[in-house]
Amino acid sequence: MSAPTLHTAHPTDAVERARDAAGRESWAEAYALLHAHDLHPSRGLTADDLSVLADAAWWSGHTDESVTARLRSHAAFLAAGDHRGAGLAAWWLHYEYASLGRPAAAAGWLHRARHHLEDLPPCPEQCFLAWTDAEEAEQHGDGAAALAAARRMTRLAVRSASPDLVALSRQAESSVLLANGRRTEALALLDDAMCAVTAGELSGMFTGWLYCLALTQCMEAADFGRAVEWTHAAMEWCAPPWTGRPAEPGQETETLAATSTSVSVSVSGENPFRGVCRAHRVEVLDLLGTWALAEEEARQACREVPVDCLESAAAAFYSAGDVQRRQGRLDEAAVSYAHAHELGRIPQPGLALLRLAQGRADAAVAGVDLALACQSDPRHDLLGRARLLAARTEVALAVRDVPGASRAAAELDALAGDVPLLRATADTALGAVALAEARPGPALRLLRQALAGWLALHVPYEAAQVRMLLAAADRAAGDEEAARLELAAARAVFERLGAVPDARRAAALLSGGKRRRLPGGLTAREAEVLRLVAGGGTNKDIAHALVISEHTVSRHLNNIFAKLGVGSRSAATAYAYAHDLL
Repeated sequence: MSAPTLHTAHPTDAVERARDAAGRESWAEAYALLHAHDLHPSRGLTADDLSVLADAAWWSGHTDESVTARLRSHAAFLAAGDHRGAGLAAWWLHYEYASLGRPAAAAGWLHRARHHLEDLPPCPEQCFLAWTDAEEAEQHGDGAAALAAARRMTRLAVRSASPDLVALSRQAESSVLLANGRRTEALALLDDAMCAVTAGELSGMFTGWLYCLALTQCMEAADFGRAVEWTHAAMEWCAPPWTGRPAEPGQETETLAATSTSVSVSVSGENPFRGVCRAHRVEVLDLLGTWALAEEEARQACREVPVDCLESAAAAFYSAGDVQRRQGRLDEAAVSYAHAHELGRIPQPGLALLRLAQGRADAAVAGVDLALACQSDPRHDLLGRARLLAARTEVALAVRDVPGASRAAAELDALAGDVPLLRATADTALGAVALAEARPGPALRLLRQALAGWLALHVPYEAAQVRMLLAAADRAAGDEEAARLELAAARAVFERLGAVPDARRAAALLSGGKRRRLPGGLTAREAEVLRLVAGGGTNKDIAHALVISEHTVSRHLNNIFAKLGVGSRSAATAYAYAHDLL
């Protein structure tokens, strides 16, 4: 019996198979076929085939090859006199160079794209120029120009009848409207765009873009409901085995255990959008109180993010730091915030609240104030601004700066409007200020509103924190039974979440006057001195109150500062506040 004959596929067949694979968005297959074909100098690829090779290389993790193929496709389109094809290739080169951190090259290719496309009759490729114009106008604070560009994009997209371009144009216009305070119109357009995404009507690139853009937009706008829904859908789309189309219903997201906090580029063959979508999921899981999974997913996101999306890794590190801080793992939280800072994120207000927990009140005040001053345009990140103001309120109350806390809470109130997540945040801050001002009636009303808001949003940690404030307000109003109910409910949530410091504080308050171990190794007399210091007493006042000499007060203060690792009365006051010694 003769040996079987080995048949080598004809070059044309390989290219046709690659085109078919690209049509199915089987990018690894398309890349392998075109890459092998392109290794032979005698086998030329058309401008369109070079564009497919560039797309396939990008999806397969070969960014440098993607740029090289795109450069060749631009040259081929130009040689053929195809300005539309050359213009689109030039715009993609602008996008890829910008992602690689090469702004000069990106600007040059954007100029070329304009040169190719601006004088042509209306065409779909001009949508990308209009999108860029809208983003640049937004960055410069020119809302009118941004809206005009976004609507020009929409007109071109509708004319093209491309579902991809229509959906992207809806999102672009939504983003501009939201920045201009037109929330209802903006969210209606975003819902329209996301219908096409979740129904699987769009190509892989536009699906990934829209998930990332919409999730960022929802969190910055504090639209928690949409963020939860679309984060879940995004992770289903990203879940392996990935083909560029939505996953089958019920397919679960892969979760990998990770112990390293290093950032690495996504592996070839993986969905390049997975790390970015996972980083958004971490923030949602954090708010929902699924802290163990949030921390695990943060580590995994840092392993998956593409090199051009390190801001997503920074966000994941920051969220992990928040979890660690609230669980009392302060040293680990400091490391996570440092990683976030290394990757370009200002780790506030988490770092300020960490310093407060460490008794470093001056650092807490300075950190949150600087972060507030550095926010160039709060309209683009309402939730970020709200969190800074909430932290500013808490820090100010810790150092007995009630007027400062009141100002921060008032700005937060004006910012919140009727957005549920912001409203609950503002009511919490206003209630805390009212409590500090010894107004238990208004405090109870505001804090009950805040609790209802957090419970409706299914955000357990903040709800439990409000219960702690409610307990204090109930006690101030003389309702001890209501206070104990709130404390018991708060302690149960803190224990479930692993928020050890808060659980201990709730347990201590429930125990009432029973003896308990004082934090920092303080003696009972040192705790008395610290309470009087926190109340604003001078050494003379304290000596008179405790019937001891001023010299003895000074000795107690030296011991307190040494035990707590603080260097000032304000820092000691912040420590007392954080550990419920007041």
